[in-house]
Amino acid sequence: QVQLVESGGGLVQPGGSLRLSCAVSGITLEYYAVGWFRLAPGKEREAVSCHASLDGTTYYADSVKGRFTISRDNAKNTLYLQMDSLKPEDTAVYYCAANQRNVLFTTPSAADYWGQGTQVTVSS
Repeated sequence: QVQLVESGGGLVQPGGSLRLSCAVSGITLEYYAVGWFRLAPGKEREAVSCHASLDGTTYYADSVKGRFTISRDNAKNTLYLQMDSLKPEDTAVYYCAANQRNVLFTTPSAADYWGQGTQVTVSS
């Protein structure tokens, strides 16, 4: 059984930082493309960042470039999203996802596995 479990969300002030984690079991993360998506109220789920281990390519949404960093620890089978200089518009539920074709994916329909989501709220 494949499980992706996010943690690290919470309430943070504008300009602050959070580090999201996604612990994965049931698959070997090293052989999958991984990504972070977010869903804000009144909006569609959007890709935040993605990394494909097959060719080492990385994607960041324009809105988070220079502020967010995706990484993975294959030994721990865990995915991370370091979020710095957070803004109120980053408020959303953040989901981790994995793609078995191991290519960059920016549409939710391309994900094969999903986590349950973790709430991030940026507010003063």
